[in-house]
Amino acid sequence: MNIPNTLTLTRIVLVPLVVWLIITHAMLAAFVVFLLAGLSDAADGYLAKRFNWHTELGAYLDPIADKALLVSIYVTLGFSNHLPAWLVIAVVSRDIVIIGAFILSWMLSRPVPVYPLLVSKANTLSQIVLAGLVLAELGLGLGLEPLVGILIWVTGALTILSAAAYFWGWLAHMASFEPEPAPRPARQSHREPLKTSQRSRVRAS
Repeated sequence: MNIPNTLTLTRIVLVPLVVWLIITHAMLAAFVVFLLAGLSDAADGYLAKRFNWHTELGAYLDPIADKALLVSIYVTLGFSNHLPAWLVIAVVSRDIVIIGAFILSWMLSRPVPVYPLLVSKANTLSQIVLAGLVLAELGLGLGLEPLVGILIWVTGALTILSAAAYFWGWLAHMASFEPEPAPRPARQSHREPLKTSQRSRVRAS
């Protein structure tokens, strides 16, 4: 455990708090907690690079914390009718499909190299900005409804494109594996077995 990993764990702990604040309509507090989570994400990334505090635990925890926070906010805002259901379904389904595909390839001993695509980075940024704008609008009333409406469609399009790009790459990766050739059967002698009478003559001779 080091400071970046502690900040990442703190971000995971904040997930149920944000969900509870949204459910209880404490949107301003939810927005503040969301900002704190974003600042902690930036801080643990900076500290890990600045002081070379990279760990295997942190490599797994950081994306888990980010996804847990975003997906929880989207699902809660969807149930509260602050985000359209189709967008929430698209965001959640994308992550399920990608995670399921990676797990399946690992189970088949064909692990897929994990690297972020440009469309995936744009999708993540769009999801973060949209979540922040919705919480800010609900908590502060800034009159951002037109911008939120546009960003909803942008985020939906990027989510679908990102899922398609990852799925296409996964299919290409899986198709690149050729099945191993079946083992050749052992050669059998073409000589016919001796009959009983022939064996007897051979022994007698």
